[in-house]
Amino acid sequence: MTPARAKELALSLEGASERPHFDRTALRTPRKTFATLAGDGADINLMFDPDLRDFFCEQDPAAFSPVPGGWGRMGATRCDLSAVDEAGLVSALKAAHALAAPRPRTPRAR
Repeated sequence: MTPARAKELALSLEGASERPHFDRTALRTPRKTFATLAGDGADINLMFDPDLRDFFCEQDPAAFSPVPGGWGRMGATRCDLSAVDEAGLVSALKAAHALAAPRPRTPRAR
């Protein structure tokens, strides 16, 4: 998986945009960041919850691993772009994107 293709896949999701984020590129919904792509293109970090982190790490441990430290404990997951196939990355991006999607508005009681 190339970094350019990973970014293309992420930006194809509804409402996705990119912004600089330290030495990475943040991939965002209008609400929040769902992934960050490394400046060197080696990996993409996905903003999962702990259950999704565990699922993806169990399904493909060569491609997915928890981000070290506190971010990883909260669910952030590193995806090695040299080890992931397109279907696996698309599935992971969609899952992270769904968690970061804007919340539906609920009508206020009067």
